[in-house]
Amino acid sequence: MAPRPLSGMLHVLVLAAAMPVMAAPVAGLAPQERPAAAPRLFATEHDVAWWRQAARGLPRPLPPSLTWLRDQGAWYTPFNLPGMTGPYDVRRWHRDAPRGKDAGLR
Repeated sequence: MAPRPLSGMLHVLVLAAAMPVMAAPVAGLAPQERPAAAPRLFATEHDVAWWRQAARGLPRPLPPSLTWLRDQGAWYTPFNLPGMTGPYDVRRWHRDAPRGKDAGLR
């Protein structure tokens, strides 16, 4: 019976996948510690444009359940970005969006 190169390669791949992963490289020598030279944010000031975007479609004055917006830092939040269209658009961010088959292609 002639040797089958594909069968041999398959065996090698299966064995390689079953071997335990060796220690993966970690960025830095102390990953549990923040690097001393890493930038630090102490305060975030939101301008009028940010507040206008975050409060779009919400009643005025903002309800007490949304006071957390004052503490929203500079990190990502989906709250001030347009969400789903159609009946799920409770803040009416997509009211000028195309209807029908072109909806959702903006």
